[in-house]
Amino acid sequence: MSQAKPVRIWEEPCVIPTYKVYPPEKSPLFIEKRAYQGSTGKVYPLPVTEKISDTKEDVTYHAVCLENEYLKVMVLPELGGRIQRAYDKTNGYDFVYYNHVIKPALVGLTGPWISGGIEFNWPQHHRPSTYSPVEYTTKENPDGSCTVFVSEIDKMYGTKGMASITLYPQKAYIEIKGQLYNNTDLPQTFLWWANPAVPVNDHTYSVFPPDVNAVMDHGKRAVSTFPIATGEYYKCDYSAGVDISRYKNVKVPTSYMAAHSDYDFIGNYDEKEEAGLLHVADHHISPGKKQWTWGNGDFGRTWDRNLTDEDGPYIELMTGVFTDNQPDFTWLKPQEEKTFVQYFMPYKGVGRVGNATKEVMVSISTPAADGSVTLKVYTTGVYEHASIHVMEKDQILCETSADLTPERCYEVSFPAPVHMPDCKVTVSHSGRVLVEYAVYEEKLKPIPEPASPMKAPQDMRSTEELYLAASHLEQYRHATYDPAAYYLEGLRRDATDIRLNNGYGLLLFRRGHIKDSIRHFQAAVEKQTRKNPNPYTGECYFNLGLALEADGQEEQAFDAFYKSTWSAETQSTGFYWLACLSARKGKYEEALEFAEKALLRNWHSMKVRTLKAALMRKLGRDNTDLVEESLSIDPLYMGCLYEKAVSSGTFLFWKEKMRREAHNYLELSYLYKNAGLYEDALRILEACEAENPMLFYYQSSIHLLTDNREAALACAKRAEAAPSDYCFPTGNYPQRKNQTLP
Repeated sequence: MSQAKPVRIWEEPCVIPTYKVYPPEKSPLFIEKRAYQGSTGKVYPLPVTEKISDTKEDVTYHAVCLENEYLKVMVLPELGGRIQRAYDKTNGYDFVYYNHVIKPALVGLTGPWISGGIEFNWPQHHRPSTYSPVEYTTKENPDGSCTVFVSEIDKMYGTKGMASITLYPQKAYIEIKGQLYNNTDLPQTFLWWANPAVPVNDHTYSVFPPDVNAVMDHGKRAVSTFPIATGEYYKCDYSAGVDISRYKNVKVPTSYMAAHSDYDFIGNYDEKEEAGLLHVADHHISPGKKQWTWGNGDFGRTWDRNLTDEDGPYIELMTGVFTDNQPDFTWLKPQEEKTFVQYFMPYKGVGRVGNATKEVMVSISTPAADGSVTLKVYTTGVYEHASIHVMEKDQILCETSADLTPERCYEVSFPAPVHMPDCKVTVSHSGRVLVEYAVYEEKLKPIPEPASPMKAPQDMRSTEELYLAASHLEQYRHATYDPAAYYLEGLRRDATDIRLNNGYGLLLFRRGHIKDSIRHFQAAVEKQTRKNPNPYTGECYFNLGLALEADGQEEQAFDAFYKSTWSAETQSTGFYWLACLSARKGKYEEALEFAEKALLRNWHSMKVRTLKAALMRKLGRDNTDLVEESLSIDPLYMGCLYEKAVSSGTFLFWKEKMRREAHNYLELSYLYKNAGLYEDALRILEACEAENPMLFYYQSSIHLLTDNREAALACAKRAEAAPSDYCFPTGNYPQRKNQTLP
C-alpha cells in the first residue's frame, strides 16, 4: 500500500456569478401565527429579505478548500458555512449537486435560499441564517487530515451550532462532526438536518434502506407505502402502484421521510453514470431519512429555472440527527451539549445498497436467468487482500479475496442461494469486519397511521394530558396553538400541579413576566417539598433561582440555586450560577470552587470553562492549559478565544473570529456581566466597531451596576443617537431589576 499523502487545505477567492439580494426590511416580522415547514415561522429578531436582483454579476467569495487523493471539497463561510461543492476526482463526478451560480429564491425562513451543495439546517428547518456569514477556522491535524470548523450562535434562541468538516488521507468520504451547545440557562429546542442536494434525471432513484416500507409527510400528516406507492399521496393517485423512489415518477412537489429504519444509510444513484451519493450515520441518533423534490413536471422545471441557470433539476436527500420528521424537535437543556458524526461519500457500481458503513457498501442482485447472483462491493478506502464471504446458514456460497479501492466497484457472481433471506455477506480486512449484510427478510413493520389533530384544552381528560400537550406545543414550536391555554386549563383544574406550574412558569419567564413566573415556581417547589424536603428533581429550584436573580433578589436566588445542586440534572448549572453570584461579590476563590464543581458534572460546558479561566486570571493564576484544552473542544467559542487574547495581549485574532457584527459581542459580554466581571464586559463591547445602539445600552447597564451614573447616561445618549436600522433586542437574556436611568 502506498504511503498516504497529507490532505491539502487552503483558502482562496472564488468568483461565482450571483444574483444579489437587496437589503432586508428594516423591521422584523412580529407575526405570531406564520407557519413554516410545520412549525412557527416567526423570525424575530431577524429581518426578512423580500427582493432579489434580476441581474447576474460576478461576486468574489472567500472559499476554504480541502483535497485528498480522491475528493475535493469547497466550503463557503459567507453563505452559512455550506459545502458548495463535493467532487469525486476518480471519475470526474460531482456527487453533490454543484450549482455554478448563486441564484437565491425567497423560500427560506428569512427569505434568500439557494439550491445545491450541503446545507446545515438547525435549529429550525432551512436554517434562519442559511444565507448569512458564520465564524470559521481551519486546522491541520497530526494524522494528516484537515478540518474546517464553521460555527454560529443562533440569534433567535441563543444556541450554538458548530460543524467540523474533515477530509482524511486515502479516504473517500467527508466526515462532519456536529457540536450543538445550549449557551443559555433555559431549555431550548432544535433539529439538525444536513441537506445534500443531488443531481437527478430519468435514470436516478433514491436509495432508502431495505426495511423502509412506509414514508410520511411533514408532521406525519399523511403516509404512503414505499417504494411502491399504492394510494393517494400529495393529492396524486398512485393506486396503480408507482415506484416513488424514482425521480421521473414523482410529478408534483413532494416530501417523504422514512417512518422507521434500523439501517444507517440513505443515498441516491444514477444508473446511467453508475454513481451516486451515500450518507452514513448511526441510526440510533440519526433516524431522519428524507427526500424532497420540486417534481418532474412543469412546476418543478419552473423552480429549476428559478434556482439555477444551467445545472438542471435536483432533489434534496435530507439526513436528520436527533430528529426523524419535520418538524421534530429535541430538547437541549441549559448548557447541554449534543454531538454526532455524519459521513457523506460518493459511491460507484453498487446501485441499490443492501447495507453500508463509512468504509464499505454492498448489494446483492436478485437471481438472474442463468441462476446466478452478483455481489457488488465499493469501499471508501484502500483494503488490500480484503476477505469477502457469502454464507447461506452454514454453507459457503462465495469465498474470495480482493484488493478494494475507491477507484472502482468490485463484482463477483456465484450460484444463487436456495433461500435468499438466509444469505449473509461479510466483508472484512485484517480480521476486522467492515460491513455485514443479511439479505432482508420481509418482516416489515405495519404501515403507521397519520398523526391526529390535538384536542382543545377543555376536551382533554387529565392534567397530565394538558401538561404533555403544552410541552409538545412548546417543543415543536407550533405556529397557531398557544401552550398557555393548555397550562391554564390544567392549573384551573389543579392549581398545585408541579409540572404545570413549572412549565407555565418557564413560559412566563421566557415572555418577560418575571414576577408572575416566580409565583408559579414557588408553587411548584411548595408542592414538591410538602412531604419531602429533598425532592427528586432540582429543576423547579433552578428555575426559581433564575427568576429571583432576574428580579434582583440575589440572596434568595443563591439559596434556590444551591438547593438545585442537590440533584444531578441541575448540579452543573446550579454551581455555575453560584459561581456567578459569588464572583459578583468579589469572592473569587469561592466562585472558582463552584466553577470547578460545575465542570465535574458537565466537562464540556464552555460557559463554565470561560468563567473558570476568567476567575483564574483574576486570582493571578495561569489559565493557559485550561484555555488551550477548551479550544481543543471548541476552537470557535469566543469566551475562550477572548481569554487567550487577554493572556497574550493580542486581540487581532479574536476580533477576526468575532467578525464586525454586534451579535457576538453582545452575547459574550453578557457572560462576563453575569459574573460581575464588568471591566471585561465593557472591553468586549467597546471592541465592536459596529454602530449598534444595543452596544451602548449594554454599556450603560453595566455602568449602572457599578454606580457610574454619569458614564451610564453618556452611553444611553450615544445609544439614542446611534442609527437604529436592524437593531432588534432579543429576550434570551432578561435584564436584572433596577437597571434604568431616571
